[in-house]
Amino acid sequence: MSALLDVILPVFLVIGAGWLAAHRQIISAEGVDSLMRFAQSIAVPVLLAQSIGKLNLGASYDPALFISFYAGAFSGFGLGFLGARLLGRPATDAVAIGFAAMFSNSLLLGVPITERAYGAEALSANFAIISIHSPLLYAVGILVMELTISHGRGLPAHRVARQVLRAIATQPMVLGIAAGLTINLSGLPLPGFLWDAMKIISGAAIPCALFGLGGVLLRYRPEGDGRAIALVVALSLVLHPLVTWTLGTQVFALTTDQLRSAVLTGAMAPGVNAYLFAHSYGVAKRVAASAVLLATLSSIATIWLWLQILP
Repeated sequence: MSALLDVILPVFLVIGAGWLAAHRQIISAEGVDSLMRFAQSIAVPVLLAQSIGKLNLGASYDPALFISFYAGAFSGFGLGFLGARLLGRPATDAVAIGFAAMFSNSLLLGVPITERAYGAEALSANFAIISIHSPLLYAVGILVMELTISHGRGLPAHRVARQVLRAIATQPMVLGIAAGLTINLSGLPLPGFLWDAMKIISGAAIPCALFGLGGVLLRYRPEGDGRAIALVVALSLVLHPLVTWTLGTQVFALTTDQLRSAVLTGAMAPGVNAYLFAHSYGVAKRVAASAVLLATLSSIATIWLWLQILP
């Protein structure tokens, strides 16, 4: 019970405060959008640049960690796509549904939950996972979607590749990750005042993003498409962390810190990016939106369960 009260509820109370403020119109829909744009386009990329810039890549970039986590993610994508097709959804809908099952909220939920549970020093594996999370999963999602669309349009391969690269390269989180890797690998020392400025901005990233997430969730309505929504929730909250835990304990013997970070990150609900991906292609938007909302609420229970299981 202490894990629920001390670790999980504070994070979700911030989300709930954003939801209530938007519901009572203390903050307008435009204000919520502006807050999320600040968080996702400025504060979060700065947080990623700062964290990855100081990350010990040699110690954190462990193939066993990546395989354990991303095998669970890609299992969700594959089974989400297959399940959606079996439910009679068009192929483009199936890609968006698979993407929602694959794209866990690694940063806005995974980082604060892990930090509150195990301390800031336990976040190295989180940021290692996050450093390739958006580029890799967006690359897979966009590539499969563009190939699915081009199959009906006959687009040449070079045009599909150009669209995929452009879509990935313009993601603010990807730019923040690239900046962090550049700082880290170049070895050039940044002046202290610059690190201090980045720390100030990055300090606003998680609180603003969580509060804004609550305002965004107000717009989502869990209606229709019940089986497809349940499929996404089950794959993201149950399958992904279970595959990661099984590989991390039975195959690769991850360290305690790696296992905690990988499993908890995999246990997070789909992020808002799952809806943004579906919205950008105009497919399965209601499924993605409802799955984000219901999985976020359901994850209170599943995160608590994993906190009891993990060492």
